[in-house]
Amino acid sequence: MTLAFRLYEQVNEAPDDRTRFRLIVDAIRELEEGLPRPGEIARGADVRESELRLQKEIEIVRKEMKEVELRLQQEIEGVRKEIKEVELRLQKEIAQVRVDLEQVRVDLKSTEANLRTAMHRQTVWIIGAIGAVTGLVRLLDWLLA
Repeated sequence: MTLAFRLYEQVNEAPDDRTRFRLIVDAIRELEEGLPRPGEIARGADVRESELRLQKEIEIVRKEMKEVELRLQQEIEGVRKEIKEVELRLQKEIAQVRVDLEQVRVDLKSTEANLRTAMHRQTVWIIGAIGAVTGLVRLLDWLLA
């Protein structure tokens, strides 16, 4: 219930004028307590001063944000440069691995050819040895016969 409506009801129910005046005084005091005090009310000059101060702070924050943005852009560019360097290094390493693999293939083919040659020579030697043993066995058989 509002103060005015409550005051109206209390004044109508009051038995005498003295009580009515006391109710009105109490209502006025309650209103005064709810009003802002002179020091609590901002004057136009105070508002303008606060506005100027806030504008200065906003400009400082904007400047700081620009500095942070520039620093972040520099850091991003540095990271991009590092990424490109890593990519180039990896590409070089991949190319070297490919060359190494190709060399391994050549070495394997060479080793395979050498093994085949060695196996062929051993086979020829074994066949020659068997032939010589067979010849000796026949010579001995002929001499003993």
